[in-house]
Amino acid sequence: MVERSGGGPAGRTLALLWRNHRERTAEEVPPRLGRKPTLDLDAVVTAAIALADAQGLAAASMNGVAKELGVGTMTLYTYVPSKDELLDLMVDQVLGGRELPGPGEPRPADWRDQIELYSEQTRAMFHRHPWLARISTIRPPVGPGMLAGREYLLSACAVLGLPARQTNTAALAITTYVDSAAGLEAESEQVERTTGQSNDAWWHERNDLWETYFDVERHPTMTAIWNANGYGDGTREAADESYRFGLDRLLDGIEALTANER
Repeated sequence: MVERSGGGPAGRTLALLWRNHRERTAEEVPPRLGRKPTLDLDAVVTAAIALADAQGLAAASMNGVAKELGVGTMTLYTYVPSKDELLDLMVDQVLGGRELPGPGEPRPADWRDQIELYSEQTRAMFHRHPWLARISTIRPPVGPGMLAGREYLLSACAVLGLPARQTNTAALAITTYVDSAAGLEAESEQVERTTGQSNDAWWHERNDLWETYFDVERHPTMTAIWNANGYGDGTREAADESYRFGLDRLLDGIEALTANER
């Protein structure tokens, strides 16, 4: 089942996402009564991410996180009001964990190398946190982690000198391609781990398809590609090659726009 980010009340979620990036007003700081709290929200989010990494997204329920932290579920609700907000906090913290240079920080000189860095960091992020592929971010957590990635990509594309609209569109296209492909890659790895069967082994079990059911006359192009050894040596190699091919062609197309602007 796919879960969705961005489901909590906007004001409450934003305050939680940006809690470490602004000074709280006196009204927002609760009075200290009784013993000093043994937890804070950062610890709650970190525990939820660790649970999801180890056992899958379902394990990072409010009950599951409370049990992991050794507190009652009602105690956890005093730190994060619902699973909707917790999900946004988890996603944004993971997004912020990518090592992407901020404004004024050293970065690769060539813009394609900057995009390559985004690609590598994003694929590594999904590899570390495969549950991320099960969360739809159509309505994303607009926190510091998400905005840091967005700023990085926009700044990488801005050096091309394209009009502002095209700069934004180019960055969105790269995000769509890289994030979607990385999510599929993480899902594939997760299926292999949970089933104990490689994708190549899964296909091997279905070899009878080609001998018994496959009709070469109905699939002439597939047959020609097969006879020319066009499918590669395995599913993982094919996925890597198609990812590389798609990203390179996308960047070629964006670069071609710069020639039209001159």
